[in-house]
Amino acid sequence: MSELAASTASPVTPADPPGAEDRFVVHDVPWHVYVSMRDGLDESRSHLKLTCLRGDLELMRPSPEHEECKSLIGRLLESWCLEKGLELFVQGSTTLRDERVKRGLEADESYSVGERKDVPDLAIEVVYSSWRVDKLETYRGLGVPEVWVMRDGRITVHVLGAEGYEIRSRSPLLSELDLDLLARHVVPGTSLTSAVRDFRRALAES
Repeated sequence: MSELAASTASPVTPADPPGAEDRFVVHDVPWHVYVSMRDGLDESRSHLKLTCLRGDLELMRPSPEHEECKSLIGRLLESWCLEKGLELFVQGSTTLRDERVKRGLEADESYSVGERKDVPDLAIEVVYSSWRVDKLETYRGLGVPEVWVMRDGRITVHVLGAEGYEIRSRSPLLSELDLDLLARHVVPGTSLTSAVRDFRRALAES
């Protein structure tokens, strides 16, 4: 780990909102050091999430608000797919990494639709504090077709195209899903049971 000692680190700034995640970044990290750190953290069951982009390595410790929000989004999405009879495969925060492009990360939630795939069809990211490493560029290199970013109570859909990710008003993967309606039911402090119940009621009334 001596190679990391000379690198610089940047914490969350004072401007970040309540519930912000702790984030640090180190630069010029060799690929094998990233892999060793990720595997070591997995073995120790650490909650740190790592994003590696061509030698820049962000370490993030999710806040309780972050974890609650990402879980609510996932459970509401799963509930919607159950209602629609869609086959959804949960891949969660499985590490995605590819040495050829020097990229690796763990999504907050990830899924394949129809059948399980090595690279998920959809990744979900909850953001309370600014990324120190560009996650969309990391996802682009890993070939994830669609990324949802939840920030300030809204979900933005990013769809992979020839020139990178493009913002869309709806999800091409799940075109019938009203993401604004889903986002309104992602309220930290709300029980999972009541959130799913109220979301299902809203779907029935829409």
